[in-house]
Amino acid sequence: MVVMIILIIAAIAIPSLVHGKMKANEASALASVKSVQMAETLYASTYPEIGFSGSLPNLGSHGSSCEKPTSTNACLIMDEALTSGLKSGYIFELVNDGKKPSVSYTINATPESSASGRCSVSSNETGELHFTITIGGPSGGGRSVAAAGGGCDL
Repeated sequence: MVVMIILIIAAIAIPSLVHGKMKANEASALASVKSVQMAETLYASTYPEIGFSGSLPNLGSHGSSCEKPTSTNACLIMDEALTSGLKSGYIFELVNDGKKPSVSYTINATPESSASGRCSVSSNETGELHFTITIGGPSGGGRSVAAAGGGCDL
């Protein structure tokens, strides 16, 4: 009888814990995308001959001591997890337009698995945030939703 009660309590509590972790990961992804937006703006104004960076490591320390920042170690994002491209169950991808100087970029944060989160976050040089509900995990396609949320409680 005691085992049954413990199992019932666990069945109620575990989904709530998993949902709470997913919401925390999604909020972290949103904050990280905003950090990249700010770093890209600073990078483009500091290195106008390059424009926007197309590399997360270039926005970070890239293994340097940050005593003399350059375009390949700008030291604008000091979060090594973010500049590695994997943070809080999300995969981050930063690309620019490939021009010299680059005038646009896109940052995407996609859940690593369906247990990491259900919302992808993306943005570009305009600063506009886009949320997508990822159905069936990162490779299962996505459904675009309004910036206000529409299922993404960010």
